[in-house]
Amino acid sequence: MRLGVYTDYAYHLRCGEPHGERAFVIFIARLAARFERLSVFGRLDPSASSRARYRLSDEVDFVALPYYRTLGKPTEAMRSLWPAMRRYWRGLDNLDCVWLLGPNPFAIVFAILAILRRRRIVLGVRQEYPEYVRARYPGQRGIRMLAAVIDLAFRGLARAYPVVAVGPEIAAIYSHSPEVLEIAVSLIEADEIVSPEEAASRSWDGELNVLSVGRLEEEKNPLLLADTLRLLAANGRCWRLRICGEGPMERELEVELERLGVAERAELRGYLPLSEGLSQLYRESNAFLHVSWTEGLPQVLLEAFAAGLPTVATDVGGIRRAVGDAVLLVPPGDAEAAAAALDEIASDPELRARLVGAGHDYVAGRTLSGESKRVADFIHEQAGDGQPKAART
Repeated sequence: MRLGVYTDYAYHLRCGEPHGERAFVIFIARLAARFERLSVFGRLDPSASSRARYRLSDEVDFVALPYYRTLGKPTEAMRSLWPAMRRYWRGLDNLDCVWLLGPNPFAIVFAILAILRRRRIVLGVRQEYPEYVRARYPGQRGIRMLAAVIDLAFRGLARAYPVVAVGPEIAAIYSHSPEVLEIAVSLIEADEIVSPEEAASRSWDGELNVLSVGRLEEEKNPLLLADTLRLLAANGRCWRLRICGEGPMERELEVELERLGVAERAELRGYLPLSEGLSQLYRESNAFLHVSWTEGLPQVLLEAFAAGLPTVATDVGGIRRAVGDAVLLVPPGDAEAAAAALDEIASDPELRARLVGAGHDYVAGRTLSGESKRVADFIHEQAGDGQPKAART
């Protein structure tokens, strides 16, 4: 089978080769070995960028679509729609099936074109779109209303086509689809997972390090990290906060850390790929903190589980249903609850062992090889080419 994959990602050419900005590109590229042909459709940003770190493998064909900066500027995005449609239409010549990740207005248009070309369709959803837009564009009522319409249209498509859903919350939302495969986006292989015994040997004396990994953008609520660190410092424990990520709120976060008097306890490490220092940083930390306003099932939780880190996370999206026994859940926006949860982890070895054990069991059953195979098998099955049945959660 020849498969095309579309998700609303920007790519850059580095040394003539396409590189993506998001680590999910690694997951997509892993599908190539299971298809006769894999074509990836994406916006080609003509500018040079240090953010494009993930190279599409030689086994993947890249189909460049016109670039626009963000769907948050609908007029600019819509100007690129017609040329994008033409390139996508030509790209369908060499494909049997398309995996379209959304909700996204381009994904909806591309689905209609695939129907016209009689190509088979599988949809993909990573998070609840209206919640994501509400957190990303607070106060912009017009964009939120547009997002609600796009979401309804995508759910309408899902009544006719199978869906790959990230996490149980999204799978439940799309339960009206003919077939739903629930997955976790994992970039972890089995030999990278720390054993509970190794995790138990981590020292909890003296200075403690809490790690946070994520984009520094509105929906990720990075300013809460500064407030949480302030409360940890006030409680008398010697905590340090390591923050890995980049984004438009980086400077604002620096200012907030200074204003609260805890800048000397924080390290802003910028963006680190797993293979270039982040994996080691996970292993050198004591705990993991995730404070987003909205999520599906974030892959950074699996990375923390793989490193044997007891984890505190906001109770949003599909986190409770998917990994509720492997994290301490706190209300979104509640710095006091986050600080109290970290202090509880520091003082309770039995709690740490329970969280680490549950996280280990979860990630051990959801490796990159295993989850990408499940997606490939599901697409083969739904496209009707006689491949084995996909394992479902």
